[in-house]
Amino acid sequence: MIEVLILAVALSMDAFAVSIGLGSKRVKKTKSLAIIAAIYFGLFQALMPFIGYFGGKGVLGWVENYAHWIAFFLLITVGGKMIYEAISEGVEEDIAQITHKVMLILAIATSIDAMAAGFTLNLLEVNPIVACGIIGVTTFIFSLVGVFIGARSGTCSAVKPKTHNNRSHSDGFFVAASPPLQSRACCGR
Repeated sequence: MIEVLILAVALSMDAFAVSIGLGSKRVKKTKSLAIIAAIYFGLFQALMPFIGYFGGKGVLGWVENYAHWIAFFLLITVGGKMIYEAISEGVEEDIAQITHKVMLILAIATSIDAMAAGFTLNLLEVNPIVACGIIGVTTFIFSLVGVFIGARSGTCSAVKPKTHNNRSHSDGFFVAASPPLQSRACCGR
């Protein structure tokens, strides 16, 4: 069971990071955004390993002969989409509003690795429903907390780094090394 808990924490980290980003957008209704993000990310992180589990049971023999072609086409598709978004205009405006469409896309994007991890559930002696439930609840909690962390730190993100004792804190080391000091220096607390 410890393997499932470690897997759940690892899988929830990408949703946690996205939730921090969502929280930092300074929305007025942080609580509702936190609940919506937690539901979307938790649900998809629970659903995708379940799909991967059953996909691994039935499709594993067929897929292994064509796995390199499937990976090739998936990588071409993802790479092409990234190039398209890089050269097209208006993508930032589409993401500027946190809509259900944006949340759905983010939930799918952050849970693709969970589907791949679902294939490995076949190797563990664990009930897949319980494992997927643990993954979903863990992601729910991390996403909920992530939005509040982002909302708290988002107020500092728009402020230019200040100097403290004639030293500039614009380097990333200071920010990463000491969040409490960073918030005092950045926000003047």
